[in-house]
Amino acid sequence: MNADALILAADSALRTLLAEPRASRPAPQAPAPGAALTEQERREAAALMRVNHVGEVCAQALYTGQMLASRDAALREKLAEASREETDHLAWTAQRLRELNDRPSLLNPLWYAGAFAIGYTAGKLGGDRLSLGFVVETEHQVEAHLNSHMQRLPAGDTASRAIVAQMKDDEVQHARMAERAGAVALPGPVKGLMRMAAKVMTTVAHRV
Repeated sequence: MNADALILAADSALRTLLAEPRASRPAPQAPAPGAALTEQERREAAALMRVNHVGEVCAQALYTGQMLASRDAALREKLAEASREETDHLAWTAQRLRELNDRPSLLNPLWYAGAFAIGYTAGKLGGDRLSLGFVVETEHQVEAHLNSHMQRLPAGDTASRAIVAQMKDDEVQHARMAERAGAVALPGPVKGLMRMAAKVMTTVAHRV
């Protein structure tokens, strides 16, 4: 990785981990006000939104690593566009955590580093089509994870549910973009390892 790439990588990490994310779209609004949450419901909603925030930290890292590894300018622009939508998600989940009087994961630097390494390594060693395969599989797993959150979020937390619903729609579009761009399907064992890593991350981030 040359000096320019290192600077870009460092800038992305600092903006994601330390700066206040700025959304290009307003946060999704619930069609009707939700009910007041009990303390137990607030804690559960906050834990789930912390997990979602971690997922967006990882998305920023993954796309940054893939963009730096790719030599295809058109593909880099597609990845950058998806990354901008993930920045919206990052801002929305951070805002919702504040509204729930809670905090992001204390391990965000670790999650970022791991996702960046996966994105950059996949692009460098496997090329763009394999890198896009990681996008497809990641987004499919995120979609399933967000579906489960729609089942687990308190019924009265309409604000969080509106955010999660829009995030899910965006992730579906990101997977389709990667498929259209020529993604190859990942081997079964790789998908399994990704699911295991995601399980560890979501379990830890739910609490820490």
